[in-house]
Amino acid sequence: MYRLGSRALVFTADFFGPVVDDPFDYGRIAAANALSDVYAMGARPMLALNLLGYPAKVLGSRVIARILAGGADACREAGVTIGGGHTVDDAEPKFGLAVIGVTSPKKVWRNVGARAGDILVLTKPLGIGVVTTAIKRKLARAAEIRIATRVMSTLNRAAAEALHQVGGSVHAVTDVTGYGLLGHLFEMLDGSGVAATLRWSAIPMMPAARRLAALDCFPGGSRANLESVARKLVIHSALRGDPTVPLLLADAQTSGGLLAALAPRAVRKAMAALEGAGVTASIIGEIREGRPRVLVEP
Repeated sequence: MYRLGSRALVFTADFFGPVVDDPFDYGRIAAANALSDVYAMGARPMLALNLLGYPAKVLGSRVIARILAGGADACREAGVTIGGGHTVDDAEPKFGLAVIGVTSPKKVWRNVGARAGDILVLTKPLGIGVVTTAIKRKLARAAEIRIATRVMSTLNRAAAEALHQVGGSVHAVTDVTGYGLLGHLFEMLDGSGVAATLRWSAIPMMPAARRLAALDCFPGGSRANLESVARKLVIHSALRGDPTVPLLLADAQTSGGLLAALAPRAVRKAMAALEGAGVTASIIGEIREGRPRVLVEP
């Protein structure tokens, strides 16, 4: 974030390899993922540059055009102008955006600042990493792929705009991406000096997540995420018999939802605003006093 007079500029860049087979969908997902960082800081994205690497001798111009078209479609929905970009010859396709957003310095959201008593709200389901791994292994069903594609392609714009309606009652926000829910939550807890309780039964999951988790369709990143926080994670005895529980909480997401810590007084208004914006959000736990750790209850 860079302060420029009465405005705050937010800069970000993100790109990754294909997570679905359709090039248009891949482009849109990658763009939505990059834009998410700006929304997670409370800013409005304005300008983007394409970042594209691809094997020029393998992928034809039609595939590349479809990837770029998907990215442009997401940017058009976000009201973002694409000002150009850069391409390189690469062995594996990679696509994303460099994005500039703007907001007021007083309205910038950070991923720290959560307070004891705050309520945790999540705006998209978990399990994307499981589904995208299953796609690569040819284990995902067509309907499961369609649902996952829709979730990953959905911008966090509506969720961010709805949360802005409760103003200063939003104490901390982050988007849930590669480090999984636990990894990004612990960034919030470590920076805020607090602990959290999650309710497993309240955490939304992709419809395919449980089935595919039972088939061990976890990406390597999810296991690394869990290992990095395991010492600070306490799983209720009623849940310890299911090894997929902590892995799903640590599942590496692509274009995941916003995780917000809200003052209790603002929760009803925030949930109503989210529902009115068409966002299916869930109350998944709360912030409490104590050293950073997470207790997962049934």
